[in-house]
Amino acid sequence: MRIVRGLWGSSHPGPTLVVTALAFALGLSIGLEAWRLALLTVSVFAGQLSIGISNDALDAARDRAVGRADKPLARGDVSLRVAWVAASVCLTLALVLSVPLGWRMLAAHALTLGSAWAYNAGLKSTPLSIVPFLVSFGVFPSLATLSALEPAFAAGWAWIAGAVLGAAVHLTNVLPDLDDDASTGVRGLPHRLGARASAVVAALAVMGGAVAVLLGPAGGDVSAVPPISWVFFAGVVFVAVLTVVRAAVRPPSRALFRLVMLAALLLAAQLVASGGALAA
Repeated sequence: MRIVRGLWGSSHPGPTLVVTALAFALGLSIGLEAWRLALLTVSVFAGQLSIGISNDALDAARDRAVGRADKPLARGDVSLRVAWVAASVCLTLALVLSVPLGWRMLAAHALTLGSAWAYNAGLKSTPLSIVPFLVSFGVFPSLATLSALEPAFAAGWAWIAGAVLGAAVHLTNVLPDLDDDASTGVRGLPHRLGARASAVVAALAVMGGAVAVLLGPAGGDVSAVPPISWVFFAGVVFVAVLTVVRAAVRPPSRALFRLVMLAALLLAAQLVASGGALAA
């Protein structure tokens, strides 16, 4: 049980559960059959476990160097060998479970996972650190639509919303760790922009994604937008504007991280609410 708890703690449980829940919600919103929805959800969950565990395995030495007592691998609760075996098994399981959903779903999921692993393997320390998030989250809505009986890629506006969501996650997820990352040589795009600029860019990007989800399903016709989409859109804009104002008048803090994450979650909810129009 100690090993299981250590691996779970190394999987970035919060983001893993949120992304898995988003996959489930998108699949449910487009009416996937029960077995397809179950396979989609479990395969995404396994893939997210592989991403989180491999990330902590690659970062173990850096985490030990900065005294990250919250990291099981840095504490030595789980050996790196066990972590790599677990990450590899989860990755394989994610791809195997995608096979019954069709080769298109398998290819899209493989691209999503490959992009995320590339970030872990080194892109996180370069100015291109945002690219894997744009790719993985941009493709993400299509995992649901490609799992359907009649597979199709998600509509263009959903790709935009997904990519924007990924950008926001990346630009803000590292904010609490900027100092630790800098001391161990990690200098991705958010580190180069700085905390304040990263939060502002993320907030503005989320607003752009909210516009895409608002108008995309309605074909640009404002009068055809359902009330629920307006509600989510208003929530995203309110939180995003609050983020920008706070970034302008106060020093960067964890509050910026929480605000952008709230805006991103509202955008995800808006995307799910538009699920009936998700397929291109």
